[in-house]
Amino acid sequence: MDLIRQHGAAVELNCPRSMPRASTFLWNRALFLQLNCRGYASALHLQPEPGKYAYAPTLEAKSFLQPEQPHYAHHPGRFVYIKDEDSGAVFSLPYEPTRVRTDSFCFRAEPDQASWLIEHLGLALSWSVSLPVEDAVELWQLRIDNRSGQRRRLSVYLYFPIGYMSWMNQSARYEPVLGGIVARCITGYQKLEDYAQIRRLKDHSYLLHDTAPQSWECRQEAFEGEGGLISPDGVRAAQLQNGEALYQTPAACLHYRLELGDDDTRELRFAFGPALNHSEIKAVRERYLVPQGFEQARAGYRDFLAPALDAVQINTPDYGLDAFANSWLNRQAFYLGHANRFTTDPQTRNYLQDAMGVAYLQPALARAALLRCLSQQEPDGALPDGILLHAEAQLKYINQIPHTDHGVWLPLSLQVYLDESGDYGLLQVPVTDRHGSTRTVSERVLAALRWLLDNRDARGLSYMGQGDWCDPMNMVGHLGRGVSGWLSIATVYALRSWAQVCLQHGQADTAAELKTAAAELDRCVQEHLWDGDWFARGITDHGRRFGVRADDEGRIFLNPQSFAILAGIATPEQQQRMHAAIAQQLQSPFGLALCEPPYTRMHEDIGRVTQKFPGAAENGSIYNHAGAFYIHALYASGEGERAFALLRQMIPGPDPADYLQRGQLPTFLPNYYRGAHRLHSQTAGRSSQLANTGTAGWIQRALIEGLFGLRGCRDGLMIQPQLPLCWPTAHLRRRFRGAEFDIHYSRGGSELQLSLDGQNLATPLIRAIEPGRRYSVYVQVPSA
Repeated sequence: MDLIRQHGAAVELNCPRSMPRASTFLWNRALFLQLNCRGYASALHLQPEPGKYAYAPTLEAKSFLQPEQPHYAHHPGRFVYIKDEDSGAVFSLPYEPTRVRTDSFCFRAEPDQASWLIEHLGLALSWSVSLPVEDAVELWQLRIDNRSGQRRRLSVYLYFPIGYMSWMNQSARYEPVLGGIVARCITGYQKLEDYAQIRRLKDHSYLLHDTAPQSWECRQEAFEGEGGLISPDGVRAAQLQNGEALYQTPAACLHYRLELGDDDTRELRFAFGPALNHSEIKAVRERYLVPQGFEQARAGYRDFLAPALDAVQINTPDYGLDAFANSWLNRQAFYLGHANRFTTDPQTRNYLQDAMGVAYLQPALARAALLRCLSQQEPDGALPDGILLHAEAQLKYINQIPHTDHGVWLPLSLQVYLDESGDYGLLQVPVTDRHGSTRTVSERVLAALRWLLDNRDARGLSYMGQGDWCDPMNMVGHLGRGVSGWLSIATVYALRSWAQVCLQHGQADTAAELKTAAAELDRCVQEHLWDGDWFARGITDHGRRFGVRADDEGRIFLNPQSFAILAGIATPEQQQRMHAAIAQQLQSPFGLALCEPPYTRMHEDIGRVTQKFPGAAENGSIYNHAGAFYIHALYASGEGERAFALLRQMIPGPDPADYLQRGQLPTFLPNYYRGAHRLHSQTAGRSSQLANTGTAGWIQRALIEGLFGLRGCRDGLMIQPQLPLCWPTAHLRRRFRGAEFDIHYSRGGSELQLSLDGQNLATPLIRAIEPGRRYSVYVQVPSA
């Protein structure tokens, strides 16, 4: 049997041991749930700040998902023990905690559901979860089919660990009126002024059932006993003790006795989530644990996803690419643009790039994000380090550290929105900031660009401050002198991109100003940063260039090269040298490294990035966000074959060995795969399992604008594809400016030819798009 199978949108993993960290995620407006193939789970809900309702079994630091997050025996999860009352055999779903090897195993990820399909001891079992659109609740369903040919007596034990909720106050009890176990805590606090906020928190965790159990247990220690999670005392006993947790670590354990004749089926349904009080819990029961409650919720969730998933659909000779792009890439880009990475103060650069990605799927979401961002601009044109999404939100964690690059992403993201939507009137929309100042969108973009130009040193290069795109590069310019080579180059790209927008909208003087500034900065970059075969990453506070051939570590960085191509800085000869250096030094079996060689010791003039493990995160990993920049740059410069090879390499599979090394399902693009393949070949390629990454938006752009060649402009839709030479045909269906486009590609002839509704086009441009109209387009791509 294949390790991984793909059936349309569904991805199936057929072994829990080969890829133990493999995961998928579900989300809605209020909840994020990441599920590991073995049954471990990490969840957040918004209230409005992110909070948990299932915790570690001991006091834990406030954090959510970490890269390559390890799981441990008592990690939060959603488990079911099955005991045969006649033989005494015990196993668990989905695999943890007993780790019994079942007759068959299938972890099935779908855009709207995650499920496990298990066969063992003559039983066929399905354990699945879905979410509604609005409420922070997990909807779980257990189905058991008896295929053993004989009558079966089973005990079924749900085990949902709730964990150490609070040092201040925690308890749990079975509530027969509500129909389930309810755990309650009071989030610990010390300051009197915190009480008003604490009392509004959803500090109840509940597990509701549709069928009353025979017994229950609310104390984790009592359920486990001396047998531990592999052989809990509660499972070995005839029934649970109906215990109440009184300032003890809570768990939600429900016991059912089932008798199944041959071919009999039983279904049990449960709802798990957070609540403010009993009234909210009662409302969940009345909404979901009723006939057709789950079915209606799942149908609503499918409707919620449909506009994003249907926005772009492809059919190519590469089935794996189709399956990933049509369901999972669209879904990830929608998640990022819709849920803002489940934080209430997303980093501005992330917020803007996620808006860029969702512009291809739901432009209205991108528009709202851009306006919100501009409303928080500072009077001098600077953008904040994070965007506050509600009135009480505050800048936290990394957003308390100043970064210098946020202004670059504004014109780049806004240009994509304008190209996609045709909403050029947005440029004249007035935006009032928190200081009461009102400027148009166009004026605010210009202010952000001028801030970037003002924030430069005597050489004309952009200051680094305590970080640019690379957050942990925090000691290059903390003394106020170091500069970022990448940001200097990216600023040229932003200036030239926005100059094009200005020129198209009759702002010739502004366009000329930006082009002149870009040309001067281009000259400064060439003078101070070109190192013979690639551009340097920057210059430290003490005047040392880094990211150059003289460095034994961090010799070459990918981002300056990508943006030098996009900005039009690199000459054809320089591009040739850069491509050769990238292929020789940064290419790995799993993609392009962010930098090479990775740092193995602290460099105090560069910062904490050099303290990260070699090949992890920003220290030389296959950082997919950076890889996506380069792929986009390759398409922008007509290097379609090279771009597609790297794009396809970013998606895990289809080779089983590739899946095994990465440990990543083709259900999302992780923010990185482990690098340092020359130093640590045994871990190279390992996925971070983190779906929060700007990669999705840029790969969406590379796929639509680069591979299929569809880019909006003021006059309509340009079509200039760069299909791989090995593709004889391809088909794309997409929504664009309210119209539906059905585009068929075929290879033949010596030049690009297009026809629209049977009529040949003189130029590769479809003008005057009519909302509601269906366009049938045939594109003949040159044979070579």
